[in-house]
Amino acid sequence: MFEGFADERIDVGEVELRVRHAGRGHPILLIHGHPRTGSTWHRVAPQLVDRGFTVVCPDMRGYGQSGKARILSDHSQQSKRAVAADLVRLMNTLGHPTFSVVGHDRGAYVALRLALDHPHAVTRLVVLDGVPISEALARCDATFAREWYHWFFFAQPDTPERVINADPDAWYASKARPEIMGAENYREFRQAIHDPANVRAMLEDYRAGLGVDREHEEADRRAGRTVGCPTLFLWSTEDDMEKLYGDPLAVWRQWATDLSGRPIESGHHVAEENPDDLTAALHHFLA
Repeated sequence: MFEGFADERIDVGEVELRVRHAGRGHPILLIHGHPRTGSTWHRVAPQLVDRGFTVVCPDMRGYGQSGKARILSDHSQQSKRAVAADLVRLMNTLGHPTFSVVGHDRGAYVALRLALDHPHAVTRLVVLDGVPISEALARCDATFAREWYHWFFFAQPDTPERVINADPDAWYASKARPEIMGAENYREFRQAIHDPANVRAMLEDYRAGLGVDREHEEADRRAGRTVGCPTLFLWSTEDDMEKLYGDPLAVWRQWATDLSGRPIESGHHVAEENPDDLTAALHHFLA
């Protein structure tokens, strides 16, 4: 994977991040989701480099081979605000004071936080398969609770770690198929889910989501703060965005003043399942 990419560990203050990067041209930060690492982009990132972009693919703090912060009682060490601050420092260290950001799944929440907290840095925003956490929780009904029960299970103390670490492959079996992911990406994914420190940090991501992350978003809404840069929302046709929210663009219009979007043919992990169409959509929007 990532032939021709530099593979480094970069100190961003509280943690050290594992990052792969390459290219020349406008910089794009690609942020993975749960339970993936930066390797989820391995079929998209080289195509973007070939199209003239600089591409940066980190493992978020707590995920993959990046550092794990000391756990705090309010879980804010894994808040999207803390992760976003890491990534701004990372991009500055790599010489990219301004950049476009693409976030998928949990990474979509980090991408939103980047655009809200660091509007001077983010020139364009792409969010994949997710609405803001506060919006999802405000619309939570029996369907959401049944389909997305893991949000609330992961928020419980200790028990989720014991369940997942007892058999990580069984827990994540439905979310990982090596023939779709690619052999090296699958190996990196398995290494991550078999590390109890990774599992704990990934759960802390969800614990922060129901607490401090929701509070930060609600504070943004009260203050009338929205994303000012051009924003693209793409959602997978085989995911449940429309089932849960009807027109998901209607949700995002409350958060982004310059919004476009459409569905894309794929299951949830679009970077792995339909990398060519995703790359084309990103190129069209970001070029």
